[in-house]
Amino acid sequence: MKEILDAIQSPDSTPADFAALPLPESYRAITVHKDETEMFAGLPTRDKDPRKSIHLDRVPVPELGPGEALVAVMASSVNYNSVWTSIFEPLSTFGFLERYGRLSELTKRHDLPYHVIGSDLAGVVLRTGPGVNAWRPGDEVVAHCLSVELESSDGHNDTMLDPEQRIWGFETNFGGLAEIALVKSNQLMPKPDHLSWEEAAAPGLVNSTAYRQLVSRNGAGMKQGDNVLIWGASGGLGSYATQFALAGGANPICVVSSPQKAEICRAMGAEAIIDRTAEDYKFWKDEHNQDPREWKRFGKRIRELTGGEDVDIVFEHPGRETFGASVYVTRKGGTVVTCASTSGYMHQYDNRYLWMSLKRIIGSHFANYREAWEANRLIAKGKIHPTLSKVYSLEDTGQAAYDVHRNLHQGKVGVLCLAPEEGLGVRDAEKRAQHIDAINRFRNV
Repeated sequence: MKEILDAIQSPDSTPADFAALPLPESYRAITVHKDETEMFAGLPTRDKDPRKSIHLDRVPVPELGPGEALVAVMASSVNYNSVWTSIFEPLSTFGFLERYGRLSELTKRHDLPYHVIGSDLAGVVLRTGPGVNAWRPGDEVVAHCLSVELESSDGHNDTMLDPEQRIWGFETNFGGLAEIALVKSNQLMPKPDHLSWEEAAAPGLVNSTAYRQLVSRNGAGMKQGDNVLIWGASGGLGSYATQFALAGGANPICVVSSPQKAEICRAMGAEAIIDRTAEDYKFWKDEHNQDPREWKRFGKRIRELTGGEDVDIVFEHPGRETFGASVYVTRKGGTVVTCASTSGYMHQYDNRYLWMSLKRIIGSHFANYREAWEANRLIAKGKIHPTLSKVYSLEDTGQAAYDVHRNLHQGKVGVLCLAPEEGLGVRDAEKRAQHIDAINRFRNV
C-alpha cells in the first residue's frame, strides 16, 4: 500500500504511473462477521455495541469485473446504515449478500463470511474494468452508494426504481471503510478540489439523500418561500437539509435536542429553531398511545416561528417517535417526505389529518446518479458544505460507529483510511480559503 500512497501524494504522478502500480494481494478493511450475527440477541437496541462487532481485518482484493473500478480509499465516513449493519438490525446484512450472490457468476464474489462495510469514500482510481471509458487510473473521485444493474426497463426513468437497486457497502460487499473499495464506475463523481480527503468523503450518502428527499421532483420539490420542518437539523441528514433549504430560498424550522445543536443551526444561518428537549415535547403518552395535545402544542410553536403559517414540507427520518406529529403539523396540501426510521419503523398517525387535508406522504430512498451528481456539484461549487465534526482512524471505526449509534456526534463522523493524517488532498487552496469558516463550522462548535 505504500507505493499506492506515495503515488497519490506525489504531484508528479501520471495516469500511466497509477496504471502500472502493482495491486496488493490484500488490504485492511472494516468488517462484520457472519458467525457473529446473533451476538446481541436479546439485548435492547441501545445496548448493542458496534465496538464489539466491528473488526479490522486483512482481506483479499476482489476480482475486478466489467463496468467496475477499484479505488484506493483515502477517507470514508460512518452512516447510520453502518450502525444497522454492526448491530445486525433490523436484520443481518448477510441475507443481502447471499441474495446478491445468487444473481450471477460475478456477484458470487459478494457472498462471503465477512462483510466489508461503508457507503462513502474519497480516493483515487487504481484500475477500471472492461467497458469503463469515463474514468481512468489516477482520477481523484468520490463515490455515491447507489448500485444498480439496469437490465430491467423499470429503472431507466429513475435508477432508484431498478429492481436490482442496492446500497453499496450495505447491501453489497467491498464497501468504503477500507483501504481499497470495489465500485461500479457509474458510482464515481469528481472529488471537490477545495476539500481534504476526509471532508470530501463526508457528504456523499447523506447529501445525496437530502437532495432527493427535499429538492428533487422525486421528493418534496421544495421551492422558494416554503416552510420546511427539519427533524434532527444538526445531524448527518438534517444538516444538509438545512443547507438546501437556506440555499434554495426556503425557511427551515430546525428541530434539535440541545442548545449546542441549536447553535450549529444558527451558525448555518437558520433562525427558526425548536429545542425539543428544552420545550419538553412528549408525543407519546406511553408505548402504545400518542398525545394529540402535544402535536397541537408543537404546531402552535411552529406558527409562532413562521408568522402564523403551517409547514409546507416535513423532512422526516426519525420515524415512529415523530411521524404522528409530522402528519398533524403539515399544512393542508403539504408534504411529509420520509426516509429511514431511526426511532422505529412502525409509524402511526391519525389519517383524518392526512386524507381530509389532502396531505401527501412520499417515501424517499437515497438518490439516482443524476441527483447524486447534482448534490456533489453543489459541494464542488461551495454552495453546500461538509458537516464533518470529528475524524477517527480506521482502527477506531468501532468507536465512531458507537458515537453515531448513541447520537454522541454532530453532523458527520469521518474515518481516515489510507490518508496518514487530516488535511491532505486539497487542490484549490484559493477556493478553500473563501469557504473555510463554513467547512469548519461543525468542528468549531
